[in-house]
Amino acid sequence: MRVIIFGATGMVGQGVLRECLLDDRVERVLTVGRSPTGRAHPKLREIAHADLLDLSPIEDELAGHDACFFCLGVSSAGMSEREYRRVTYDITLAAGTTLARLSPGSTFVYVSGMGTDAQGRAMWARVKGATENALLALPLRTYLFRPGYIQPVHGVTSRTRWYRLAYVVTVPFYPVLRRLLPGAVTTTERIGQAMIAVAERGAPERVLGPAAINALAEGSAHP
Repeated sequence: MRVIIFGATGMVGQGVLRECLLDDRVERVLTVGRSPTGRAHPKLREIAHADLLDLSPIEDELAGHDACFFCLGVSSAGMSEREYRRVTYDITLAAGTTLARLSPGSTFVYVSGMGTDAQGRAMWARVKGATENALLALPLRTYLFRPGYIQPVHGVTSRTRWYRLAYVVTVPFYPVLRRLLPGAVTTTERIGQAMIAVAERGAPERVLGPAAINALAEGSAHP
């Protein structure tokens, strides 16, 4: 498979990129973002593109891929709804509509969040819900990942200092969380493995929570 990853420098994106580079089913990886990942690998190509709302200058590079793993996102803390919508909805749909035109029928996996609801009270939930609905209307095989709590593994780190500190504290407790709340927690590794599984063979549902993500990962892990 040939895949595109948006947001490969973020915590989830780092994990997804790692799994794609390790998995023999992925032939080529193209990352798109405002800054490079700093990784080097024979099957990795990177595009640093400043304006993610306008992908027309790099359209030729985006064509011909089997799947897009859209991991780009920000916290809504301290943001107005207009600002948050610009990053969460507008940039995501710029990618989705472009790929729907270039590669209709290809797989598009969007990292959303637990509690997403287009009619919800929370601003972030409404914006993510609207984003999900707009993606589902495109001629793509769209899957919506709602991962809940994500534990970074294999050296993956958050770019946000507060999150990095929080994850250091929670590392010893993750095995307990996994046992007590198996349907609410996952890891960066499992998200990447589950995305590859969805791109390869699909999934029975379009909206996938932590339990479904983990189940897909367990049946898809590379040796």
